[in-house]
Amino acid sequence: MKPRLLIFIVAYHAERTLEQVIRRIPASLASDYDVEILVIDDSSADATFDHGVRTSLDASIPFKTTVLFNPENQGYGGNQKIGYHYAIRMGFDYVALLHGDGQYAPEMLPALVEPLRLDMADAVLGSRMMTPADAVRGGMPIYKLVGNRILTTIQNRVLGMRLTEFHSGYRVYSVAALRSIPFERNANEFHFDTEIIIQLHLAGKRIVERSIPCYYGDEICRVNGLKYAKDVLKASLQAKFQKAHLFYDRRFDCAAPPEGTRYPSKLDFDSTHSRVVNMVPAGTRVLDLGSGIGAVGAALKAKGCHVVGCDIERGPSTAQFDRFVHVDLNEAFPDFGAEPFGCILCLDVIEHLKSPEDFLDRLRELAAMSGAEVIVTTANVGFFLMRLSLLFGRFEYGKRGILDLTHTRLFTFATMRRAMRAAGFDIVAAEGVPLPLPFVFGPTLSSVLIRINQALCWLWPTLCGFQILLRARARPSLSTLLGEAERAAAEKLPQAMADADSRAA
Repeated sequence: MKPRLLIFIVAYHAERTLEQVIRRIPASLASDYDVEILVIDDSSADATFDHGVRTSLDASIPFKTTVLFNPENQGYGGNQKIGYHYAIRMGFDYVALLHGDGQYAPEMLPALVEPLRLDMADAVLGSRMMTPADAVRGGMPIYKLVGNRILTTIQNRVLGMRLTEFHSGYRVYSVAALRSIPFERNANEFHFDTEIIIQLHLAGKRIVERSIPCYYGDEICRVNGLKYAKDVLKASLQAKFQKAHLFYDRRFDCAAPPEGTRYPSKLDFDSTHSRVVNMVPAGTRVLDLGSGIGAVGAALKAKGCHVVGCDIERGPSTAQFDRFVHVDLNEAFPDFGAEPFGCILCLDVIEHLKSPEDFLDRLRELAAMSGAEVIVTTANVGFFLMRLSLLFGRFEYGKRGILDLTHTRLFTFATMRRAMRAAGFDIVAAEGVPLPLPFVFGPTLSSVLIRINQALCWLWPTLCGFQILLRARARPSLSTLLGEAERAAAEKLPQAMADADSRAA
């Protein structure tokens, strides 16, 4: 059975060119595909729709042709959304985007669709920049060529891609790939094309390019170049920041879900993980509450510590623990009896709990009984990027980062200190921890940026610390103090009684 191919033509004021675009679609496509043509006139004021209908009724056109008309102009991106929805609803396998003004050669369709048919790609982009000289010979103005190359270079650097062109409107998509991304959330304007590339990239789809000829005739350019450049750069940066969990927009929430829900290890650079491993002395008995993937516990085990892990599920490294306690810290606090610990870790736990105050009360009881030092880390909602977001009216939760969707509480340095003191802890030390920059920029550039962030954290931790790290000691409980008073009194009582007797005599 042949795969179904929809050739979707976006048309706006294309009465002079639309018919020829349709007629130039190669009839040879019928040998490999079940082909249909869809034309959507985006509320043109000329006779584009009439020309499209007349052409569709011509018996010499080898493919079934449907012509639709938007009663209100939807914009270049909005018109595409309707066409892709049509392709999904009608069960097509592939959809090719053509422009009704004739700027892109329909004769290239077989070459563009072939990688999809051979299962080599999920999207194929026609590129005029694989051979830039051809673009000049095709009439592309020099300022457009230079602008295209500059924007594409920046976008490649920001997004970690290697496309020769982001800005061609000639592409073919797998309908299954379109179904997997939220393209309906994209802009209705011209940067829709950039946003859909970003979505496919984030979703891990295979994107390939094929060289296409460039043709510029007397068609009217409807793109505001400066606004378009601003829009595509803004979308690229937003996607970059979202990937780093510093920004969230539902448009770009299309990455395949990671295996499990655990946070990655941060032992290889300056972070809460690496600092805690350095802080805990070798040979210490450690309780790791909310042990996660077990990376910190495993590193402490390698230092000769005795480690007890505790979490709702066992992480990949927790098998190395001396003991593992399965518990949901939101529902119960584990009973360790009189088991002695030298250090209790609560790394990125407190912000996930429904009642951090109750948890801290129980933690204080355990720490007071064993005399353990407690190390608590949590995200700093007072971090300067959060403050900037608020300044610009944004406070959006995302998949990770400070505004993680799983966070139930948010803390600043001051509110975390108050919570700890209210629960009966004395703060021994407080530190601001830098951003996990290697996750964003890679190891080379991050080494410089981390040093800058470290200096800023030292100068102004409440503003420049991405995370809060507190070391605390539990004050003795009233029960402990009463017990100590009773024991001390019992020890001193014989002497006091003897003194009293001697005075009475």
